[in-house]
Amino acid sequence: MPTVVIKFLIDLLIFAVAPVVAYLVRFDFGRGGYVYDAGIYALLTLPLKAAVLGLFRQHRLIWRYVGFEDLWSLVRPVGVYVVGALLLTVWLRSWLVVPWSVPPVEGLLAFLLMCGARLVARGRLDRRQPPQAGQTPRRALIVGAGIVGRVVAGELLRHPREQLTLVGFLDDDPSKRGKSLLGVSVLGSYPHLAQVVRERGVNLLVIAMPSAGGRVIRRYFDRAQEIGLEARIVPGMNELVGGQVTVNQLREVRIEDLLRRPPIRLDDDLIRSYLEDKAVLVTGAGGSIGSEIVRQVVRFRPRHVLLLGRGENSIFVIEQELRRTWPAIKTTALIADVRHLERLEGVFRQHRPDVVFHAAAHKHVPLMEAAPCEAVGNNVFGTCNVAELCLRYDVACLVNVSTDKAVNPSSVMGATKRVAEMVVADASRRAGPHQTFVSVRFGNVLGSRGSVVLTFLQQVRSGGPVTVTHPDMTRYFMTIPEAARLVLQSGGMAHNGQVCLLNMGQPVRVVDLAQDIIRLSGAQDVDIVFSGVRPGEKLHEELFASAEQTEVTTHGDVFTVRSEQPEPQILGRLLQDLGDAARGSLDDEVYRLLRATIAQNELKPKEPYAQSLSGAL
Repeated sequence: MPTVVIKFLIDLLIFAVAPVVAYLVRFDFGRGGYVYDAGIYALLTLPLKAAVLGLFRQHRLIWRYVGFEDLWSLVRPVGVYVVGALLLTVWLRSWLVVPWSVPPVEGLLAFLLMCGARLVARGRLDRRQPPQAGQTPRRALIVGAGIVGRVVAGELLRHPREQLTLVGFLDDDPSKRGKSLLGVSVLGSYPHLAQVVRERGVNLLVIAMPSAGGRVIRRYFDRAQEIGLEARIVPGMNELVGGQVTVNQLREVRIEDLLRRPPIRLDDDLIRSYLEDKAVLVTGAGGSIGSEIVRQVVRFRPRHVLLLGRGENSIFVIEQELRRTWPAIKTTALIADVRHLERLEGVFRQHRPDVVFHAAAHKHVPLMEAAPCEAVGNNVFGTCNVAELCLRYDVACLVNVSTDKAVNPSSVMGATKRVAEMVVADASRRAGPHQTFVSVRFGNVLGSRGSVVLTFLQQVRSGGPVTVTHPDMTRYFMTIPEAARLVLQSGGMAHNGQVCLLNMGQPVRVVDLAQDIIRLSGAQDVDIVFSGVRPGEKLHEELFASAEQTEVTTHGDVFTVRSEQPEPQILGRLLQDLGDAARGSLDDEVYRLLRATIAQNELKPKEPYAQSLSGAL
């Protein structure tokens, strides 16, 4: 018999017995001789009880995880029944002995008995179980005696087959020290870690603080590494939504969890205001950034999500993910290249998007140095096509994904992205009063395709060495979710022609990042070698140029800049020449024109991009 049916029958049995007890209480435990009336009343009210229980679906509650809120929710069905029973009593009293006190008393009894049944069931499922015979369990210490720590502790206590024994908690809140959670003591805080590990024989540290900043997590993890203790971290809060934490979900600490700054939180209400019930087109939707933008977009309930990209496999993967996780949202996969205007216009004509996130681009710096015509075709003229069609088909918002490499660019990739920013800003001049055209500059995105983090991890797994281009090279870093949220935030807060940036804290030395990855991976004797700066790379990236005007926004971690723009006629002529050179595969001419475009529009006494390319011509 299904579990939900059993739980329904248990509740119904409790409800059926409650009026008999209520009669006994009312008439001094049977001294009034009203057993017949009690039985008739119980039978007549039984259909009403079954209807109320079915309406409020209490039998679908997972009793294993029942909490105060679940118990309190029983007040509604019991209250509805009591009101209905009192109305029924008006009729029954004409021919049956039914005291007015019986419905309220039986309602109270039913409420208490149903709460008791749920707590007993939870207690039986939540009880500690001894480990299997013949096996020695690992001894775990949980950092964080909060809500998530309690859930993880419950899983550890219930699952001896996982061979994990919980010995205690650590928590930095001094008021929790010496207290217990699920019968397990809070043994101290960070300074007591080594002592607790030594005294209790701990060999696994479980960090259960998904809302803590990177510095806090890093401090515990670094200390665990120093004393030879294995560390795991539970999934973050975004990964916990819609499911329960289990022992099997404990995972290795990821570099994304150890940013050297707190993760950025953005304004969901602002994003929802322009995405809800809209048709949203994402170009490059199969890429690491594009696919994360899609995952963030669907949280705000758009009417229709259009997934556009060249790679059929990556588009298929994100399409299937959305159909599985968000089946109620209409999703359309579109295989297309942003460089092909006719195909792209067909998409706009048929689907009429309200919002466009343009993430399709070539982004690999050394590869684009060797293929400048391809970089121009995709990054510049793909953006031209998207911007023109957004104007033509009255798109309310276009957000173009750019990069910090577009500032004082020293590479073909950076220069093409800077020109793409110019294209979007130029389109904003022709936009209607209800349209917004903006760009967003990213730093290096941790974990994205081609990310230095993935390269370092692969090198560590292969036994090294880890190759870093230069000991002094620095980069700004952000996580994939931060990058996607910044894109969404920018569409709701920026003004036409502006460029949005995220406050990414201080730049990080790449060699420090490499050392972190080696240490976090638990690798031994992995060397770091310096391979030299590659073509197009700079030692230090910048977020904005000296000539750009910086403006603070209503969100403290997001700010905007407005760049100097060329006259439309000058930009148009340069783009025409650039297009002719790219179509003709004239690499030298593309270099020259990119240099001219940057030189005319950055308005600086020094053009680092022109200097960097001088040796290549």
